[in-house]
Amino acid sequence: MRIPIAARTLIGLLAGLAGGFLAGPDSAGLPVLRAVGGLWLDALRMPIVPLVFALIVTGIGRGADLGGSTRVARRAIGLFALFLSLSAAFGVLLGSAMFRGWQVRGLDQVRVARGALPDLPPLSETLRALVPVNPVGSAAQGAIVPVVIFALLFAAALRRIDRSHAAAVGAVFQGVADALLVLIGWVLLVAPVGVFALAFDVAARSGLAVGALLAWYVAARVIGGVVLTVAFVLLVAVAARTPVTAFLRAVVPAQSVAFSTQSSLASLPAMLLGARALGLPERHAGAVLPLAVALFRISAPTAIALAVLALAHLNAVALTPAQLGLVAVLAVVNNLVIAGLPNQISFFAAYAPVALAVGVPIELLPLFLAVDTVPDMVATTANVTADLAVTTLLTEGEPAEVGEAGAELV
Repeated sequence: MRIPIAARTLIGLLAGLAGGFLAGPDSAGLPVLRAVGGLWLDALRMPIVPLVFALIVTGIGRGADLGGSTRVARRAIGLFALFLSLSAAFGVLLGSAMFRGWQVRGLDQVRVARGALPDLPPLSETLRALVPVNPVGSAAQGAIVPVVIFALLFAAALRRIDRSHAAAVGAVFQGVADALLVLIGWVLLVAPVGVFALAFDVAARSGLAVGALLAWYVAARVIGGVVLTVAFVLLVAVAARTPVTAFLRAVVPAQSVAFSTQSSLASLPAMLLGARALGLPERHAGAVLPLAVALFRISAPTAIALAVLALAHLNAVALTPAQLGLVAVLAVVNNLVIAGLPNQISFFAAYAPVALAVGVPIELLPLFLAVDTVPDMVATTANVTADLAVTTLLTEGEPAEVGEAGAELV
């Protein structure tokens, strides 16, 4: 039986941590493995900036099309934005609390190579730097925030030009995004080897301390997902006056599918049946739930914030309040970037740009991917719970179409 890539990557991580710990910092093969890990990481970094630009351009267009179908769907966009912002803030607070005091000895080489962080420039210069005079130059320098801003403005401008021309441009960027996703898929085929090399290098220099911190990161992700799930169950009970037992009976089938498949899209049929069991108007639920699956991944901002803060503490990077605010904002924006993408591919497209935007090195980010299976299962469960909860909040009390109330439940 073929072992899934996620399992092979986890095996590579564990083997690398164990091998590096046993070999120690004087291992003869360490330079070779360090070169292999660095080469794989560079290949993974290569498509990030153009992929983020292409996904934002195509994702904003897709979100605009979905958001204009019904009045309830338009209200959903505003509610999505509110809850995603709260999710990002929750992730920053949880990460700041759980990762405070993180320290790993033996990673000083990474910190020395990076050098001391420069003093923050004046606010006026920071604001001017957000507008890219040369977007290509900003992309070449890895300045993610100006690239994201330019992509958002470019996508907004596309909506103001002739529809056929905009469609042609959108098709080009969709093709670029599809090709880059294939490229990332190729790189991820050798993820077990790359992660093994990176983990071997890290463990050889720092022992098994990194493994313990990765376990703590998994615990933080699981706690975040559970808290979000419980919060939305209680929100439905209070705001929509839906009994907890009734909502749980409706959502548990979708949660089971989500936990086992790690796919909100695969859970959509079960969510539609859950909405029907709750007596929600079908035409409204049919408009909101697909929109929620596409755009409303409530656990994503929390997960992105936790990963960036974990990386920051792991690399001894102290983030200012302004940088923490930027992490929260970009975590919400990147929720659109990762919409509809497989987790292994979306992981780097969503997490790496946010980390780079606040000056956090991403050399250790692949290790987080290797332990992401269980957190992603919990996160997907939280996502479908929030999807059905928001649908209940938006459609509770909405009038049903003529003849809908008497439709039989299949």
